[in-house]
Amino acid sequence: MSLDYGDTGDSLSNRKLFLNSLGIDYRALVCAKQVHATAVRYVTKADRGKGALSASQAIADTDSLVTNEKNLPLAIFTADCLSVFIYDPKHSAIANTHAGWRSTHGKICVKTLGLMSEKFRTEPADVYIGFGPSIGKCCYRVGKEFSNYFPQSVRKENQNYFFDLAGENLRQLLETGVVLEKVSLSNICTSCKISEYFSFRKQGNACGRMMSVIMLK
Repeated sequence: MSLDYGDTGDSLSNRKLFLNSLGIDYRALVCAKQVHATAVRYVTKADRGKGALSASQAIADTDSLVTNEKNLPLAIFTADCLSVFIYDPKHSAIANTHAGWRSTHGKICVKTLGLMSEKFRTEPADVYIGFGPSIGKCCYRVGKEFSNYFPQSVRKENQNYFFDLAGENLRQLLETGVVLEKVSLSNICTSCKISEYFSFRKQGNACGRMMSVIMLK
């Protein structure tokens, strides 16, 4: 699905095929040039189509998109990182967030809810959240320093350390007041299921990307 990672020859046709099945115009996608940081961007119809046909036109230096406008699809691209869908039914607003370990360390999901609160008066207890597939705690081996970054989400096994990326984002969200029963976890490890999902850890720089999309109708 990516226009600048992996084999991009069929990316546009892949997007069109996938999104047409959902009633979404692939040319309307709003995409971000993700940089593993914590910038959250409020997007409007003026951003419609940014990154849809050319990666160079994507919104720069951004890892989370929020909007309250209908028919404006927000896209996030991942290959081991976590995509986080947020939906506020009370104020009809959505977000799509790219959470790698650096963004997670910067509490990007918390910052996304913060911007939604500022823009739409979103309350954490009202939102529904969905996690996309990501590398799991079974496979995400990290350095010892991660025990300092995420003391509640790193386990030591023999001499190895493993990070629970989805678990840490869930923990941070619950601390804001998000209700556990309103969170949907995929429980799919992209590294374990390499035949079905892209995994940067397993495939390296040639790795393609999966696309997560959310839109208000």
